[in-house]
Amino acid sequence: MSSRPTIGILSPGDMGHAIGARLQKHGLRVLTNLTGRSSRSVALAAKAGIIDVADDRTLVQEADIVLSILVPAEATACAERIATALQAAPTRLLFADCNAIAPHTVQSMQSIITTAGADFVDVGIIGGPPRADNAGPRLYVSGPQAEQFAILKEYGLDIRVLGPAIGQSSGLKMCYASLTKGLTALATEALTASKALGLSDALTTELQSSQPILYRMFQGGVPAMPPKAYRWVGEMEEIAHTFADLGLPPQMLEGAAAIYRFVEQTELGREIPEARQRGQNLEEVTDILSAALDAKPTEE
Repeated sequence: MSSRPTIGILSPGDMGHAIGARLQKHGLRVLTNLTGRSSRSVALAAKAGIIDVADDRTLVQEADIVLSILVPAEATACAERIATALQAAPTRLLFADCNAIAPHTVQSMQSIITTAGADFVDVGIIGGPPRADNAGPRLYVSGPQAEQFAILKEYGLDIRVLGPAIGQSSGLKMCYASLTKGLTALATEALTASKALGLSDALTTELQSSQPILYRMFQGGVPAMPPKAYRWVGEMEEIAHTFADLGLPPQMLEGAAAIYRFVEQTELGREIPEARQRGQNLEEVTDILSAALDAKPTEE
């Protein structure tokens, strides 16, 4: 690997394009393959200065490190796609799986990639996308080649080497997100229920009095969530798998996935972050979600 590596990003969505922009700003050449991606991804890639190449084969031939940053449900298919490209154009690139997936899922992906001849690291991203005014997320990395990935510390990313085992970084991400996004799901359900019961003002007053720190978290976290709900469904399901693999009950996280699936299907869930028009505060979110409950068909 060169001292100034070329980076591939799959795919330049909310997090991917922002990480690509940070690397590009720090002097790295950043590539992607936009075949089949949405017009929004195309626009985000252009905004970030990410270069669109013709196909996956070109990507793996030119990139030294490929970061896979997708919705969890697409992660394995992406690894299989890149493995096919690697078999057609052998190269010793480093494939970094940065998706919110269970340790056993990332371990199966390691087998796919290493069988195709590339190296593999497990990366867990904690925190929001890098912006001009922030340091960006922490990228926890584990696996035998973790130090190779850690070179990106020199190019504007906060990289933290966690250990030598594939699955450690994903496991940390699963435990962390079970608390943060799991709590957001629970708050969304409880506050929507209070609205539907006509008890929203009473619950808000009590939370402001007895749980002010939590309430401030809900004020920020719940309104920010709806455009991301479609991504968080799969993440909650992966956390449920992680806990079940350990012998822990998965039902709480399966319930969180169900809440995010419900939000995804509402008018709030259909908006994109750059074009938000509704649900700008906690009261408006619960108003819209409780109305969506009223609109659901009842069983005979």
